[in-house]
Amino acid sequence: MVKGYWIARIDVHNPDGYKEYVAQNGAVFAKYGGKFLVRAGRHVAKEGSSRTRNVVIEFKDYETAIACYNSPEYVRLVALRSPHSEGDLVIIEGYDGPQPGA
Repeated sequence: MVKGYWIARIDVHNPDGYKEYVAQNGAVFAKYGGKFLVRAGRHVAKEGSSRTRNVVIEFKDYETAIACYNSPEYVRLVALRSPHSEGDLVIIEGYDGPQPGA
């Protein structure tokens, strides 16, 4: 079974307002087994556009990643986050096939 991922790129324009979203999202991600792989670390944009904050969250599978986003708990958090940030979020199925050179 391949994993599912959230890939988010965010610009926060009101850090004080965004703090409440950050304070509350951990419980929702834990409920769905979400694990942060990337959480706003250093980055460099080599191609295309960029945002100031990048996040990758891993879930046990694609269906769980979708269920977390659509859950009433996370829908509430989107409403909490939205006035304080702008971003892009993609939910994507992982890949478990052959690798180049393998």
